[in-house]
Amino acid sequence: MSAVGVILGSGLGSFADTLENRKETPYSEIPGWPASTAIGHAGKLVTGRLCGTEVIVLAGRAHLYEGYTAQQVAYPIRELACRGVTSLVVTNAAGGVNLNYKPGDLVLISDHINLLGVNPLIGANDASLGPRFPDMSEAYSRDYREIAKQAGVALGLTLQEGVYAAVSGPSYETPAEIRFLRTIGADLVGMSTVPEVIAANHRGMKVLGISCVTNMAAGILPQKLTHQEVIDTGERVKDTLAALLRAVIPQLK
Repeated sequence: MSAVGVILGSGLGSFADTLENRKETPYSEIPGWPASTAIGHAGKLVTGRLCGTEVIVLAGRAHLYEGYTAQQVAYPIRELACRGVTSLVVTNAAGGVNLNYKPGDLVLISDHINLLGVNPLIGANDASLGPRFPDMSEAYSRDYREIAKQAGVALGLTLQEGVYAAVSGPSYETPAEIRFLRTIGADLVGMSTVPEVIAANHRGMKVLGISCVTNMAAGILPQKLTHQEVIDTGERVKDTLAALLRAVIPQLK
């Protein structure tokens, strides 16, 4: 039986608590699984059901800035595939590059720009996992975005779409870097997601990406950036995100 996988970003982990028949497993008990050390990442795998749909939630993820390789960051995707996941929802906390966004907005990821300098598929390819050169022309499913938009309307949400740029961090971007990102077509910026999405597409999964705009990127507002702002905004929108996920996940096939 196929299942839906969900990766929850910084400060967005409360959705996992809403599943029926929940079972939690700390990442430390799963061989090969990278530990989550970032604040706001619980570091546990939660299985359960949502309206009859089998769901596997990763409450927290690993990042390159923690010292992991791209292959290690993408390892959980391999594990999800082994557990029957064919549809994946990735969420993240992101900085708003697009001036039409504001903190607290939920944005559907339409595409990404990989500025990490690495790719989780570098190295020998196992053809049983996926092709040597996987297509990325629809890395984020159009069908899934339409499902999310319709669910958003029912919830009274207006969900914009945007391009997510991934950078390594952990330092936040400079104002000059944000101007560069806007010039090359980025609407959002963050330090995660892309290795996971590449690995998911390699395995033939369909992906829905949702960014929570937790702060405006450097240079847009006359204030400095802090991780506490990310956590605080995630806390403010967690119930809205959870409602959206509950509406969308049972429709993903």
